[in-house]
Amino acid sequence: MQHISLSINPSNPCTGTTSVSVALLEQGLKVAHMAFTKQAFMLADAISDVPCFSDYRQLDGLFPQAKFVYLERDMAKWVPSMQMLLGKMLPHLEAKSGRFHPIMKRSFRHTFAIDKVTDPADEAHLIACYQRHQNEVLAYFHGREDFISLNISHAGSLSRLLQFLGLTTDCPTLGQVTDRAFSDSQIKSVPNQISQEGTSQEKAAVQPQPVNTSEHGLDFPKLNAGTHVAAWHEYKHPNKVNSNSAGPQSRKFFDYTL
Repeated sequence: MQHISLSINPSNPCTGTTSVSVALLEQGLKVAHMAFTKQAFMLADAISDVPCFSDYRQLDGLFPQAKFVYLERDMAKWVPSMQMLLGKMLPHLEAKSGRFHPIMKRSFRHTFAIDKVTDPADEAHLIACYQRHQNEVLAYFHGREDFISLNISHAGSLSRLLQFLGLTTDCPTLGQVTDRAFSDSQIKSVPNQISQEGTSQEKAAVQPQPVNTSEHGLDFPKLNAGTHVAAWHEYKHPNKVNSNSAGPQSRKFFDYTL
């Protein structure tokens, strides 16, 4: 169901991209949480994370009718989340030996200079990267009506996003996020990424909370709570777009350079 031409999220990782992606899935959009092929972009109504946070200028040129959503996060919460993420990802971001997709490696190298500093997870370095990226995004989109900046922890932020995208804020299916996100069998199969403190606490850390309705409007579901980073593949939905979707040009990406 095509609601909008394309929504692109040029935000840093660990700012709520999974929560936004899930909320848009529940609105009927086709969503790619990361897109490594031209076909993934062609199939999706909304795309977040890699390569959007590094390639927003190039994607803006390729998709002139797209809308851009930048996600902010309080620095005190973003830094430890990013340090935890990099702690798991760095070995796989190595230029030659890393197993991650080349587009992901390129996006992280471009935004976080992981191949130019001794400790990419250093707090001061990450703060500088966040602030530089934020300043560049806000300067690039300054004064444009096809751009919005959100902090998903703020009351009514989901309503703001839906209104910006021209979508209805009457979305009863969003309340079903908790029921559909993880089955008991999926929870048992999740890797040990959280402390073993009992089944009930484990389940609470893995499962998102339902969408809340505040006096300001709809709030986002709470995903990736605690120290567990819920993998996108753990959330089951028919509107998800495969990041590696093959099309007329196989799995080729766009031919621009950063």
